[in-house]
Amino acid sequence: MLGTAQWKTVTDLVAWLDSINGCSQEEITLRILKLTEEAGEVAQAWIGVVGQNPRKGVTHTMPQVQDELVDVMVTAAVALASVTDDPAAVLDAKLAQIAAARLTPASHH
Repeated sequence: MLGTAQWKTVTDLVAWLDSINGCSQEEITLRILKLTEEAGEVAQAWIGVVGQNPRKGVTHTMPQVQDELVDVMVTAAVALASVTDDPAAVLDAKLAQIAAARLTPASHH
């Protein structure tokens, strides 16, 4: 999913955050909680694209939704790289597990 250069950027971001904020359990907790904030921003942008709130109307664009989705991905990658030395392997294994479950015909009992 992420290439070598992208994972390098992610691990550089983790090193930068570690140097500024440390890497305590509290700091890792906050990095994980940051995902909730970013997910909320995606939801807000999508609601703004479809104009779901009649009081506000259309307030966002599709590029803003895309930007917020990338923020979620980067935030998740940083959190993952904060809790494992090999985030690429963890991601690859999980993607393989998801693909196998979805692409394998379900057994019928």
